[in-house]
Amino acid sequence: MNPTTTFRQARNFLLEHREDYSCAYAGFHWPELPQFNWALDFFDIEAHDNHRDALWVTGEDGREEKRTFAEMSARSNQVANFLRRAGVRRGDRILVMLPNVVPLWEITLAAIKLGAVISPASMLLPSADLEDRIQRGNIRHVVTDGTGLAQLGPISRGLTRFLVGAGAPGWIDYSQARGEPARFEADGETHASDPLLLYFTSGTTAKPKMVLHTHTSYPVGHLSTMYWLGLRPGDIHLNISSPGWAKHAWSCIFAPWNAGATVFVHNQARFEPKGMLQALVRHAVTSLCAPPTVWRMLVLQELAAYPVKLREVCGAGEPLNPEIIERVRTAWGLTIRDGYGQTETTCIAGNSPGQPVKPGAMGRPMPGYRVALVGLDGREAAEGELCLRLDPPPTGLMAGYVNAPGRAADRAKENYYRTSDFARIDADGTIEFVGRTDDVFKSADYRISPFELESILLEHEAIAESAVIPSPDPVRLAVPKAFVVLKPTALAERDAALSILRFVRARLAPYKRVRRVEFSELPKTISGKIRRVELRAKENCLRSAQARGPREFWEDDFPELRQGH
Repeated sequence: MNPTTTFRQARNFLLEHREDYSCAYAGFHWPELPQFNWALDFFDIEAHDNHRDALWVTGEDGREEKRTFAEMSARSNQVANFLRRAGVRRGDRILVMLPNVVPLWEITLAAIKLGAVISPASMLLPSADLEDRIQRGNIRHVVTDGTGLAQLGPISRGLTRFLVGAGAPGWIDYSQARGEPARFEADGETHASDPLLLYFTSGTTAKPKMVLHTHTSYPVGHLSTMYWLGLRPGDIHLNISSPGWAKHAWSCIFAPWNAGATVFVHNQARFEPKGMLQALVRHAVTSLCAPPTVWRMLVLQELAAYPVKLREVCGAGEPLNPEIIERVRTAWGLTIRDGYGQTETTCIAGNSPGQPVKPGAMGRPMPGYRVALVGLDGREAAEGELCLRLDPPPTGLMAGYVNAPGRAADRAKENYYRTSDFARIDADGTIEFVGRTDDVFKSADYRISPFELESILLEHEAIAESAVIPSPDPVRLAVPKAFVVLKPTALAERDAALSILRFVRARLAPYKRVRRVEFSELPKTISGKIRRVELRAKENCLRSAQARGPREFWEDDFPELRQGH
């Protein structure tokens, strides 16, 4: 059986059982593909005489561009020939720093066809981070636009440099690709284990690690993501995610195109929820995936006033609080389905279509993934670190960390890949996120899950966002402290702190109560994840100096709490 047929059979099985989780999970097997080039062996085959839209890019200025599957196939052939003529060879690493513009998808397909290794980079990265990536990632070629020129120009000398949408000395004009043949011939076979993507993790706790994916781990592995999203051929799928991060590849490239869906993008200079909601309605988007930060902004609008055509709504990046899920369900009659995975994996667990959703849960293991919760004693339990069984490893798991032989050796000694996320699992296999193993903490010998407390806090009418960390305490070792961002209509003052502390007292057991509140902005990575490590460091410094934040309140500051008022 050829690789195209093998891959299609696996894909079709999941499409046929998209609402029958039990059958899909029991019957799915990762396709065995010794040689496989997703762009040549799948995308181009699917694109032949296919005049449905593959890509639809719109903007707040009203401009839009559409490309059919057939057009993307031919255009990426031209780009592959262009890159090859400029010196890009199989195995070369290309740093691609572009916004959501059509050439981003053309270059991605072209690089896959060539067998080059793509290293996606966010447009927000400063020069120091880019220089680190170029050096540690052994980058040989860079692609950017006029905006990225300022960051990349001085540090990319000696590399092959391609510029999109502009011209500059020392840079090759991307528009020259238009003159290349629309037919492409590969220079050899692509092995399934050949490298394809080099990601740098977002660095919520440490310096970014280099994650290497292969020609199967992401293109084939994202069959699990396709299943979680519930995509169908012909869907119009919007994933609100910036290029440069793994979630963009998840849901703006591999999962939708595996399903034969249209990738829809609505570009905004700055995220504006009303404009995004209007785009959903105007363009009849059928599937939406967004991170919690975006969902929290969307629910502040009058959602019911927007007659969307959505069938599927999903969330990923961090767990969604039940309050957000309920607001969307009330307005649109749709339940946001959470999914879980990492840069190192595809979608590991999720609430798949047609299945009951337990509020706040990440769902059940996706087809192809076998998970286990491992306790501190190394034994499997109903609560512990979320791990993947490696006998055999799932196709969607990375090849490994680059230049980290110690990590690879540690992994080889175990039968598990450890996610560093703490979770619990119930009798029907539903997994509930507890927190990062380095976020969960103890207070007076009780284990505290920041996510649980943050979910309660978000139910308060004045709170837009929060992050809970341990605050050192001489009696309890640590007590829960909440850094809180209020909604625009609320004032960061004593009365607000008192209201919040009363609110959590009425809803949490005494050992779980938030006992300190500070009104403050939340530090985040450029991918939008809260940097709790930074908040913990700040808190430890304050406590060491016996000081407080400028807008910090403790429960001891309120006699009315002690009096039970």
